[in-house]
Amino acid sequence: MKYKIAAAAVLSATFATVAQAQSSVTLYGLIDAGFTYVRGGGQNTWQMKSGTVNGSRWGLRGSEDLGGGLKAIFTLENGFSIANGTAAQSGRMFGRQAFVGLASDQYGAVTLGRQYDSVVDYLAPLSNTGSQYGGTISAHPFDNDNLNNSVRFNNTVKYTSLNYAGFKFGATYSFSNSTQFANNRAYSFGASYAWGGLTLAAAYLQLNNDITSTVFGNSGPSSSASGAQTGEWTFLAGRQRTFGGGVNYTYGPVTAGVVYTQTNLSDTLGGGISSGQSGTSGGIAFGANSARFQNFEGNVRYALSPAISLAGAYTYTRADLGGGVNPIYNTVSAQADYALSKRTDVYLQGNFQHVSRNSGHVWAYLNGLSADSNAQKQGAVTVGMRHRF
Repeated sequence: MKYKIAAAAVLSATFATVAQAQSSVTLYGLIDAGFTYVRGGGQNTWQMKSGTVNGSRWGLRGSEDLGGGLKAIFTLENGFSIANGTAAQSGRMFGRQAFVGLASDQYGAVTLGRQYDSVVDYLAPLSNTGSQYGGTISAHPFDNDNLNNSVRFNNTVKYTSLNYAGFKFGATYSFSNSTQFANNRAYSFGASYAWGGLTLAAAYLQLNNDITSTVFGNSGPSSSASGAQTGEWTFLAGRQRTFGGGVNYTYGPVTAGVVYTQTNLSDTLGGGISSGQSGTSGGIAFGANSARFQNFEGNVRYALSPAISLAGAYTYTRADLGGGVNPIYNTVSAQADYALSKRTDVYLQGNFQHVSRNSGHVWAYLNGLSADSNAQKQGAVTVGMRHRF
């Protein structure tokens, strides 16, 4: 009898171990906090900031082995301010990401929920703003190409391919969840290829909206709306098309890259730029029913030692906002980072932007900071630390 009981205990422990091995849940996160000195347009202030480079977040990531090379996967990710403890992304519990899906060893993954678009997935990592070397404050003006994921999309089905000898691709479609099927929906697709030290990427994103309707609204989609964009938005435009490409090359400790993006807006009459994005009280109105932004970025990263890295970027942005307003933005970013451990680092980062040909209609604006009207220059220096868990 004793042998039977012992055998049953061993068998039970074995099954428990197998079950544990087949499923897992991981708690993870990143906290970015620092002090930022801002100067320009009459400003001369010190501010405590959360997420100057990388947005503070915590999340849960899990998977379950279903057999036959198939897994169930999920991610729930919350964004927050370490400065005051409030939730980001319009107060959502899991505003950064929230999705569930299936991943196959043979066919790739399909996921459903609130997710990033293909511009963020494939092109952004080659840019300065889409990496840990520049981040939020280094976004192209108003994050016009969404490389810094100012907008995440609800009701999204996403396909992500396997890695075929360095080649990956994917696509998304975000439903309006409305009887007005084409109003407040979005779709995107992109691809990347890595071979040796070379990485290439390209992506496309399109948003369709009716800015005069109650679904999207002429003052931006509310957090209670049902469409692809709710709460966060960048432009009031009937249609936004963003596309771009980039290349990075790594040689020894140095990585250099070039990224080009273009954003075309139509049906913008009466619309403007989100006050949440521009940091102004009323945003910036477009002067015609169309607008365009072109961004030319060059960036470089240098691993001076295993613990010290240096990075910098310059972006030339040419805009046509209509009505004869054609500003040119020159944006510079520089960062020095020191790793105290594998999970904790401290950094010193400087950012500067100068706007010419603004005609008093637009002004300098570094992402995440406040902008003063008619200021052609704005600079910021941040001393911060990041901890990952």
